[in-house]
Formats: sequence, structure tokens, C-alpha cells
Amino acid sequence: MNIDEIYDAPDILMEFLEYHSTVRGHSDKTVAAYYTDLKILFRFIKRKRHLVPADTPFDSIDITDVDLDFIKSIKIEEMYRYQSFSPENLNSNNSLSAASRCRRTSSIKSFYNYLSAKRHLLDKNITLELDMPKKQKSLPKYLEESECERLLNTCQGKNAERDYAILMLFMSCGLRISELVGLNLTDVYEDHVRVLGKGNKERVVYFADGCREALDDYLMVRDNGKISEKDKNALFISNKNGRFGARGIEQMLDKKLLEAGLDASRYSPHKLRHTAATLMLKNGVDTRALQEVLGHSNLNTTQIYTHLDNASLHEAAMANPIGRRKKEENQDN
Repeated sequence: MNIDEIYDAPDILMEFLEYHSTVRGHSDKTVAAYYTDLKILFRFIKRKRHLVPADTPFDSIDITDVDLDFIKSIKIEEMYRYQSFSPENLNSNNSLSAASRCRRTSSIKSFYNYLSAKRHLLDKNITLELDMPKKQKSLPKYLEESECERLLNTCQGKNAERDYAILMLFMSCGLRISELVGLNLTDVYEDHVRVLGKGNKERVVYFADGCREALDDYLMVRDNGKISEKDKNALFISNKNGRFGARGIEQMLDKKLLEAGLDASRYSPHKLRHTAATLMLKNGVDTRALQEVLGHSNLNTTQIYTHLDNASLHEAAMANPIGRRKKEENQDN
């Protein structure tokens, strides 16, 4: 959703969204997530306080009259109730996942921080006391090297070169699907690609000879004559002669995973990014270098991969000569 398509947000929320879009340079997807989370918050509060008729459909609750006084009146206990509220489950006990609750809480905190630190409209930022929901940590799923080989070997027949090049970029460079979809011909260089990542931050991601060969093979069969005018600079082209979109790539990957005898429900383009990160780490890439490759703004995000390679950690411990030193049997006291 583009910010220009938002028509039912109160002025104070629109100012916050415009700040993130123009000043912070956040993507439309990020801005849309803030909008959705805060819109649901305002509707939830209105419904809980009986400020609208009981039979009003949740999605029809008007929030255009929300102002600073309304926002100041929201209590922290209402925020805690909102954390797990789901408009899709109004009449059930089902609640949101921990990940969704964390994202929702982050949206509230960001909004109140903007009002407090940037606009100086709040005397006290009560969200500083708002605890983040506990999120169960799980190690990312990834393909072993042999499984990567099986997946790549499925690229046969129509679109073989394109699909092979896409899988190589995912599993060797660790690109996000949005980054891969957005690649243009002008972003490809001799040994690297220029990527536009989260927050519209550009970075350079290098690739090895195998990936260069895969791209060259694809570019030789990419038919410029049939590509639509608006997508003529797109790197990857769909069967409809336009930019190959995220959904098309997901469907292609599902098909390839099944052909490789792998569980398509366990893997996604993002899991291929995890695969690239894990293989790099296993083969000696420094964590900080990996952070740059993946485009993580926080090193803590990258460090989850350090938990994946217990065998390497064990090997490192065994390699330390001090760790192998034993006391002499007749050592004097």
C-alpha cells in the first residue's frame, strides 16, 4: 500500500506515516504495517470503551476523529489487551502469534516515541514501560549443501537458465525476495550486484564464478524483444513478459522443491537466504562480514546463525591446545 492510498487515517497518524516514508525512507510495506497496527489499536479502544454502537462492524469503525487527547487517554493496560487482540477472532479465544504481538507492540512504541521525542507532544511516553511479548526463539531452517545441489539440478527445460540463476542468487548471496525481484539489468556488475534493501538502503553483494556463469547463461536467452516497455530493464522476466514477481518466484520454488524431493511446506525464498548465511558461516565467514552481506542493521539479527553450527564450535574448542592440556601426574603442589 502506498501512503497516497491511505484516506481514513486521522491527521496525527498521517503525520507519523509521512515521517517514516519521507524522513526515515521506510518502504511502503513498513509504512503499511504501522498504519494497520495503529488503525486496529484505535478501533479496539473505541470498541472496548463503547464509543461506537455494539453492532458496528470492526472494519467500519471510524478513526478519523482520533486526536492527541484520545491518544493521551490510552492506558497501558489497554495496550496489553490490544497486544493479542485479533479482529478476525472477535468471538473466539484465539490470539495472535508471538511474532505478530511483538510487531504490533513495536508499532505502538514507535508511534509514541515519535509523538514524544520528535514532536514533543507528550509529557510522558508510557510505552517505555510497555513490555515486549516474549518471543520463542527458533533456529532458522536451511538446506544442507547436498540438498542445494538437488534443488539446482531440477532446473531443466523451459526457464531453466532463469530459475537456476534465481536459485543461485538466493543460495549464494542471501538476497531477500524483495531485493531479488527489484533487481535491474543495470544492477548487475562483473562480480557483484547492487541491491536495494530494507529502508531503501543500498548495498553491494559479491558473488563467485558459478553465480556469474548462471547470470551469463540466463542473459543469453533473455528475450528483449517481447518484454513490456515498463519492465524492459528488469533482470528477471516472467512468462507474461513482465518483471518476475514475488508470488511467481514462490510458486517456482515450491515446484522445484517438490521435484527435488524436499518438503515445500518447510522452505521458502527466505529459507534460501538462511541457507546462504549458514553455508557462509560454516565456511569461515566472519559474523560482521555476514552482517554486511545480509544487510542486517543489527548484529544481533546476524548472530542467530552462530547457533547453527555446533559441530564447528566443537571443532574450534578441540583445536585450542590449552584446552587439551592435562595436569602432570606427579605435579608438585
